[in-house]
Amino acid sequence: MNSDLQKLQPYPFEKLAKLKAGVTPPTELEHIALSIGEPKHPSPAFVIDELSQNLDKLANYPTTAGTIELRQTIADWASRRFKLQPGSLTGADNVLPVLGTREAIFAFTQCAINRVPATEATPLLLSPNPFYQIYEGAAYLSGAEPYYLSCTAENHFVPDFDAVPEAVWQRCQLLFLCSPSNPTGAVTDAATLAKLIALSDQYDFIVASDECYSEIYFDEANPPVGLLEVCAQLGRHDYKNCVVFHSLSKRSNLPGLRSGFVAGDARLIAPFTSYRTYHGSAMSIPVQLASIAAWNDETHVLENRDKYREKFAAVLEILEPVMDVRMPDAGFYLWAATPIPDDQFAQGLFAQQNLTVLPGSYVSREDQTGELPGAGFVRMALVATLEECVEGAQRIRRYVESLTA
Repeated sequence: MNSDLQKLQPYPFEKLAKLKAGVTPPTELEHIALSIGEPKHPSPAFVIDELSQNLDKLANYPTTAGTIELRQTIADWASRRFKLQPGSLTGADNVLPVLGTREAIFAFTQCAINRVPATEATPLLLSPNPFYQIYEGAAYLSGAEPYYLSCTAENHFVPDFDAVPEAVWQRCQLLFLCSPSNPTGAVTDAATLAKLIALSDQYDFIVASDECYSEIYFDEANPPVGLLEVCAQLGRHDYKNCVVFHSLSKRSNLPGLRSGFVAGDARLIAPFTSYRTYHGSAMSIPVQLASIAAWNDETHVLENRDKYREKFAAVLEILEPVMDVRMPDAGFYLWAATPIPDDQFAQGLFAQQNLTVLPGSYVSREDQTGELPGAGFVRMALVATLEECVEGAQRIRRYVESLTA
């Protein structure tokens, strides 16, 4: 077996299961899970209808690239959403449908990293820290070494890219961004994205932006900026060295559909498509048709954002008096500082209130200075109903108040 598999750390939820093992929560309280970022709002009925009405097409093999109708629908959506130059992003050249962002991020990394002889320095994959653990695993199994860019409150949970040594940029082959961030909810601004694009020109690396939370935001007049949007602002209509990842999971409450896309520089999309031809990751035709329906509709997305606004307002009103927690820039996570070590907080909360949150240290690694930027925080996913989120916030508040009683 590939020896690099030994470098993979347990997934955060494996660690969480061990943390909770042996703890007996109060049985009179129904369990509330704020730990997993799985949307619980209803899936759009018209998407389900489109899927069910085309089940007969399961008899047909899908192609790796998907139908041109789906690819062009995606290109049109991205062009509208991110104000791209008309015709600069095409379904034929710049878009590839994928089975959700997780597998696409992993697979793209295998293509993007160029292994070097053992006599040369190992390539670096740079990623935010705390982070979505796929970045790390993809790095190891591609032959790269992960380099962690700490996201702290002092920098509004966006890495301090100016502090990255030149020697690191010289070894960087792939930079992953996550904006809006999982877990902090921070959005990387346009000026920072423009700086990173310039660095990619200078040092010849790929910028890959995971934007799967981009459609959950709170100010309708100011949606999160995207990497391709900044390319367009700079007149880079070829999107050189830039790709983005998007998904219907969060935007449309369709995590089980496993439908997303990668888009950007055609010179990167073409070899990635070739790789996936061997990889065998083709989206079924019923899912493609359902995806077209979802990308073509914004009404359900607006309704989705309204539900999240209502939940955040209610939960923050309960928690702000007792915890260091604030409204994120976007996304559906609260990143809350804990008054005791985050793993102890999560374990005690489960034991006392039968409620699960994710310790921030479980989605973080020690950086080059030995600091663990996720320590002292917990991630709360406000994905359940308003009533359940309010009940959960009240339980968390009772637990916090019990720590100082």
